[in-house]
Amino acid sequence: MPHYLDRAEDAAKVIASAKRIMVVGCSGGGKSTLSQKLAAAFGLRYISMDREIFWLPGWQARPREEQRQRIAAMVTEERWLMDGSNPSSFDMRLPISDIVLWVRMPRWLCLWGAISRAIKGYGKARPEMAEGCPERIDVDFLRYIWNFERRHAPIFEQNFALFGQGVPVFQLKSRKQFRRLLDLLHIED
Repeated sequence: MPHYLDRAEDAAKVIASAKRIMVVGCSGGGKSTLSQKLAAAFGLRYISMDREIFWLPGWQARPREEQRQRIAAMVTEERWLMDGSNPSSFDMRLPISDIVLWVRMPRWLCLWGAISRAIKGYGKARPEMAEGCPERIDVDFLRYIWNFERRHAPIFEQNFALFGQGVPVFQLKSRKQFRRLLDLLHIED
């Protein structure tokens, strides 16, 4: 059974002493923003799974076995924050994580975040994205975001139960919760 934290205060206490943090959730919800702020504030290595694991230049997916090899090497490091969902690697990441932050914003907010990000950065690669992978948006990506909660949340919950026994999971379901957590950690929003 996953160990869900209900209060931002409890999550902040765990985060303050955490050495290994997973940040998961739907695209456009604020995972990378939160991840970069936390990694910088607590001196954790920021690992963007999009940049370092999943993608090669030109939006070519890295072979699955190579992805797992890269994750296996990274999780042995003592201090990190991994920004990215990919439930197929939860078996490697969850058991050694100190906390999981599940950015679980409403889908309209995720859509807004992804669309506004695409408009602002269209044709340029974000810092947390692999080189040669310029910002883009298409119907499949929007559909992925729209269906994320229905399709992926049950998979996350299954994996939390299978591989994350005792690992605290804190769900951020609103911008208010997001700001509250950052305030408790004395990090500017």
